[in-house]
Amino acid sequence: MGAAPRILLISDLHLEEARPALTDAFLRFLVTEAQTASSLYILGDLFNVWLGDDDDRPLRATVVTALREASQRGLVIRLLHGNRDFLLGERFATDCGALLLESPCLLGHGERRFVLTHGDELCTRDTDYQAFRRQVRDPVWQGSFLARPLEERRAFAEQARARSRTMNSNKAADIMDVSQEEVAALLLRLDCRSLIHGHTHRPGHHHFPLGDSYAERLVLGDWGDFGWYAELGSALQLYRFPIPASRPDA
Repeated sequence: MGAAPRILLISDLHLEEARPALTDAFLRFLVTEAQTASSLYILGDLFNVWLGDDDDRPLRATVVTALREASQRGLVIRLLHGNRDFLLGERFATDCGALLLESPCLLGHGERRFVLTHGDELCTRDTDYQAFRRQVRDPVWQGSFLARPLEERRAFAEQARARSRTMNSNKAADIMDVSQEEVAALLLRLDCRSLIHGHTHRPGHHHFPLGDSYAERLVLGDWGDFGWYAELGSALQLYRFPIPASRPDA
């Protein structure tokens, strides 16, 4: 038998114009680590904010071009929505040469299966956020929002982020983490013993009892001083690498 396909998974890059070092790191990642991978799964929050596939920021064109070139080299790219870029649509995915998946989804690798999700739906103790999530994931709300002019959407996003920062500063840290009960329920419902997610910014690889056996939960880190990715080959492993600051003249 040949070697198992090398699959990479990332999340929570939060790309935005104000942090060019993150975009530089992502572009390097695509032509270094991802160069020898068979597939790349982006588990949400590729962007810090996404206001619709008609967004005309230069960052959109930069990322689309890089992902399309990677796809043309043979990299299979799969996207999931995050809590910051839940408005990513089919137009963006098609432009990138990627496929947009529903969450949660199952990834088969050899004889094993892995549940993939961004992770925000598992933070059920944060009732304020879950109410907001239900609102903005509603297709009627999304259709109405996307019909607004881009400038109006940008203003709404800034207000929403300011409210979120204020609310989160007053919450206990564990409220914004996943609920172990929800994790167990999801794995049992999908008859799986491995979960990979992001969102919480608490990278780690956890093992815990589930039913009559054990399960694992790998949490991807958010990109900042370091970039994070999981590699699924002969085993599932979590890696980090330093992200140098962009040069002032870059």
